[in-house]
Amino acid sequence: MITLLASAVTENSGTFETIQRTFGLKGPFFIAQVINFFLVIFILKKFAFGPIQIMLEQRRARISQGEEKLKQIEQQLAESEQTTAAAIARANEEAIRLIHEAKLGAATFTEQKAQDAIAQAQQILTKAAAAAQADRDRLSLELKREFGRLVAATTQQVTGKVLTADDQRRINEDALTQIER
Repeated sequence: MITLLASAVTENSGTFETIQRTFGLKGPFFIAQVINFFLVIFILKKFAFGPIQIMLEQRRARISQGEEKLKQIEQQLAESEQTTAAAIARANEEAIRLIHEAKLGAATFTEQKAQDAIAQAQQILTKAAAAAQADRDRLSLELKREFGRLVAATTQQVTGKVLTADDQRRINEDALTQIER
């Protein structure tokens, strides 16, 4: 085993020398390049990658805040939709109630107008009856006068005598009392 290990080390040392020759590696330059490499990594990390990482973290924070705000907005939107739906339901109930009240009011109004129309018809009938009675009374009075005049004229022709105003009045009164019975 040791021989194997020794041959591997000699092989490795040969490989190292082959790499050195192929790539032109020289000890002091190689160490300077390694130092330069670490120096560049330090400077990049300090002045380039560090600020970029901070900026990326800030962006991640803003994105997560935006997502939280989006969730809040979605929740508020859902609540707003529920509130709107409730308000619409209340408005519909109120509209139905108002329509019902309007129907009741219209029925009451119709009934009241019908009663008013009946009352007006009664008044018209009463006035018509009063006017008819007044016409009857007037016609009756005219008839009585005419009848009295006719009776007086007939009496005057039958008796052949000219009647005085008192005679005419007395004959008219007698004739009217007989008619009224």
